[in-house]
Amino acid sequence: MKNAKACGHACQFIAPDYPALETRVHARARSHCDERFFGPFQAMYRAEMVVPRAGAQWTGITTSLGARLLEQNAVQAVLTMIPDATDRWRPHPALITEAADMAQARGMRMGYAPLLALLEQAQAQGFTRLAVIGIPCQIYALRCLEAELGLERLYVIGTPCSDNTTTENFHKFLGLLDTDPDAIDYLEFRADYRVELRYTDGRQRLIPFLKLPISDLPQDFFPLTCRTCVDYTNALADITVGYMGGEGQQWLLVRNDRGAEMLAALGPDIRLSAPGSAGKRAGAVKGFVANTERAAGGLPLRRMPEWLRPLVSWLQPRFGPRGLEFARARVEMKAAETILHLRRAAPAKMKNMIPQHVWDIAAPYELRPAPEEQPASSGQKYLGGD
Repeated sequence: MKNAKACGHACQFIAPDYPALETRVHARARSHCDERFFGPFQAMYRAEMVVPRAGAQWTGITTSLGARLLEQNAVQAVLTMIPDATDRWRPHPALITEAADMAQARGMRMGYAPLLALLEQAQAQGFTRLAVIGIPCQIYALRCLEAELGLERLYVIGTPCSDNTTTENFHKFLGLLDTDPDAIDYLEFRADYRVELRYTDGRQRLIPFLKLPISDLPQDFFPLTCRTCVDYTNALADITVGYMGGEGQQWLLVRNDRGAEMLAALGPDIRLSAPGSAGKRAGAVKGFVANTERAAGGLPLRRMPEWLRPLVSWLQPRFGPRGLEFARARVEMKAAETILHLRRAAPAKMKNMIPQHVWDIAAPYELRPAPEEQPASSGQKYLGGD
């Protein structure tokens, strides 16, 4: 593939230029208020399929978008991930050409797989109308390569990303959650501060975030690239579908006209409502920043006393940040994490790796660039209240 050596300009983790790409993809860069956190968007919703799709992680919006594009012949193929034949959790890239086969892509994967390598296969088959479902670092590279692909039409469906790890590491994490990890066939971090587990025998279990064994994970469990992601919300997708601002439903951001076209194609099959917002995020983010500073400095995380965890776990979903305030908190936490870990591990790369919008998001927590950390290409500064 002629683009295989394009990493120098297509990798999100070398010298990302979000103002330029946002302007090219959405006809403008992010501006004020919530766009400062989430990237450009035309509309934002809580959303769910009226009839949930069997096997979906939530109700199946993402795979339904891909299926509808195929049904309407808007695309000839969808590039996405399906489970590996030998491991339900391992992602395997797939080029799907039949709408019914989108059911294979439902559910969560954890691990790494070369999704964009399938562009070569799509080109070899003569496909000129494609959809891609991917996480932010995949979509950033796709947008950098888009002009070179010679496509007649490209639809980009993005999911927000949280820290990724190897499939092997994920199995170890499941082993910390349950004595029979092989029986777990569903895991979801929910916006109510709990992780939901489902089992092959039909059982369900909810674990408060504070009860997760995060402090027991090795320091290299998450790679540095995932701890320094600068695009948590997949700002370069045409439409983003995730959980953070959904309050029990999915959170959907229509970013441009192509995203609006995809959403309209679902018609009455999808139920939309206005997103809510409640609570205050500042205290939670400040606590996260303090703990991350310790971790980045090699110090052990401060563990909450066991007797206090049940109380805080009860308080969080009732009085902590919820809805869009929860989503803003997660984006601020990610910005702080990026800055603090790069200062420890790769300070010379900060001026190229951290876009201005990340500094703007972190500024309320006294995280500002030193002279040698100033973005090499400052681009547009995103300012505005929230």
